[in-house]
Amino acid sequence: MKGLVYCGPRDVRIVEVQDPRIEKETDALVQITTTNICGSDLHMYEGRTSVGKGKVLGHENLGKVIAAGRAVERVKVGDWVCLPFNIGCGFCKNCERGMTQACLTANPGKAGAAYGYAEMGPYEGGQAEALRVPFADFNCLVLPTDAEEKQNDYVMLSDIWPTGWHATELAGVQAGESVVIYGAGPVGLFAAYSAIIKGARDVMVVDRHPDRLRLAEQIGAIPIDDSREDPIDAVMKLTQGEGADKGCECVGWQCHDPAGHEVPNDTMNKLVQSVRPTGRLGVVGVFVPKDPKAADPMMKDGRIAFDFGLFFDKGLRMGSGQTPVKAYNRRLCDLIAAHKAQPSFLVSHELPLSAAPDAYKHFDARESGWTKVVLRPAA
Repeated sequence: MKGLVYCGPRDVRIVEVQDPRIEKETDALVQITTTNICGSDLHMYEGRTSVGKGKVLGHENLGKVIAAGRAVERVKVGDWVCLPFNIGCGFCKNCERGMTQACLTANPGKAGAAYGYAEMGPYEGGQAEALRVPFADFNCLVLPTDAEEKQNDYVMLSDIWPTGWHATELAGVQAGESVVIYGAGPVGLFAAYSAIIKGARDVMVVDRHPDRLRLAEQIGAIPIDDSREDPIDAVMKLTQGEGADKGCECVGWQCHDPAGHEVPNDTMNKLVQSVRPTGRLGVVGVFVPKDPKAADPMMKDGRIAFDFGLFFDKGLRMGSGQTPVKAYNRRLCDLIAAHKAQPSFLVSHELPLSAAPDAYKHFDARESGWTKVVLRPAA
């Protein structure tokens, strides 16, 4: 079959790769019909991770079950399914607690496994024509009967919308509160979308890309362009000098200042300054334990110069880490099925798999209008 593989920094190619097969009787095989390019794929694309050459990328996947092992009972051939990016076993200590992002079984020696991602196990990704799904009964979200025609909505349940939702959960966003979100990429926009669904009073989104800020405004958020004004001053003005009740960091260690310089601590420290005393922070932007290619000497060892004194003085609380997709995806699926949510608002491009290498270039360059790329391996 054809798949998109990593061949080196900024070099991904469509090549013939080995067909997936049932390796354990708890596996299923899924024909991938819809798969997204994620912002975290760009960390690998840019050569900022340890991903090996030849790895099939892609962890935001949806498709149709074409085979199942004899031990698979719930999932049936022909089911339309969306696959959480984190692979869980369903029975380890962390999975039992709902922390599927830190499964202790699927990636021995490390907490957490995922499709097509650096250091997240031997699993190939779904930017290909088919995918092996381990522990299929546990990991497959079987979709409603309208799945085929609403693939652009349901595929967002694989990662990007649950991750945005997780940011608001970590921050403890409640109805009537004000929220500031740093980053208007896909995760930040979905954090804003989630906060609005939860009934937040004011949702402020800080970025500098006009197309992304326009999307934020379209869904009901307040855009703040940090290339035109100081975002902390803007938040204070909008909150009568108090600061936001809650805050979300949705950029990660590769954040840049308005001048275009990579400054790993920029959004974190601005978030601390933007949230009122006793507020809460949800951090879902990716920070890594090591980045030998970082320009910042501290970030080479996975450290940032964090304003902990101010964080402590304000009595802030913070949650962080990958989202446990299964904790949210069924409820969010129900919102789509009930016409209460339409997360496909983010999709800017629908392309055949063959166009993926070029799409990576455009998306990585943050070109105007490239907000979310959906790939169609069957096209």
